[in-house]
Amino acid sequence: MEARAGEGNSLADTEYADAGATILNSAAEVWGKADLVIKVKEPQPAEYPFLRPGLTLFTYLHLAPLPELTDRLVEAKVSAVAYETIREADGSLPLLTPMSEVAGRMAVQIGAQYLEAPNGGRGVLLGGVPGVAPANVLILGGGTAGYNAAKVAHGMGAHVTIIDKNLNRLRELDDIFNSQVVTLACNARIIGETLRLSDLVIGCVLIPGASTPKLVRRDMLGIMKPGAVLVDVSIDQGGCFETSRATTHTNPIYFVDGVLHYCVSNMPAAVPHTSTLALTNATLPYLVRLANQGLERASRESRAIYDGVNTYRGHVVCAAAAESQGREWRELSALMSGSG
Repeated sequence: MEARAGEGNSLADTEYADAGATILNSAAEVWGKADLVIKVKEPQPAEYPFLRPGLTLFTYLHLAPLPELTDRLVEAKVSAVAYETIREADGSLPLLTPMSEVAGRMAVQIGAQYLEAPNGGRGVLLGGVPGVAPANVLILGGGTAGYNAAKVAHGMGAHVTIIDKNLNRLRELDDIFNSQVVTLACNARIIGETLRLSDLVIGCVLIPGASTPKLVRRDMLGIMKPGAVLVDVSIDQGGCFETSRATTHTNPIYFVDGVLHYCVSNMPAAVPHTSTLALTNATLPYLVRLANQGLERASRESRAIYDGVNTYRGHVVCAAAAESQGREWRELSALMSGSG
């Protein structure tokens, strides 16, 4: 483990050492000695020189909008397993779920903050007060992040609308919230009509491994209220607003046509202690399996891990990521059997 890597999470080196970890002075040493590297964020350009043949990488990748990273992984013949594409038999995404829970809940806190006038917003209190209507919150996508955003927004007293294309999911959400949030089927007209009334819009759209569709076009911003706030939880996969571009925690917002945009990638990094514990709870069983069995055996015995592999020994093996970038992909099973 890299020295002081846990300090930002309020976890000291001694706690890792007590659990059996060997502490190394630098990230370069860790990359150089490890057969299996565990991260949270995708490799950054400064880490590209550490990529090498035979290395297995286990982290969030979000390759669809990152062709340069895909090129580097392929060129270095790294076998990369992405947290976000590990999928269980029931269709769940267990390693995306905890971060979606964190980001969905954070999105409402952040949106409420930026609706305040000193921060550039409309000067609207999310829950209103007696005699004054609450804010209108629109959530695009009713998955894990969308549900958690709706839960917090509804709990704060906002008027909440969820738009999703899956009618069965909308029925579930209607039952969960006892019909106290509005659920609408997704189409361009409905989105436009709802945007017109919205104070806060939270984008929670996800297509695992692929780029996010742009549900809110640039020309739609003109019908929104000045000082309305957009929070794009989907930004790690390219964002669901046409005007989205990734921002940072130190420079998080910008305005387009009078509408405030918050498009910070890796939103859960703002609450690292909570996020670390939540993510580790979910990743540890898969990590132990990869460490004990190796990538090939683990992929053969676990369909979830098989679906998590995005690149393997010089090939892209995730169809969604490849198709998003217009490149060829190979079936992992054929490559592992030696026929590729």
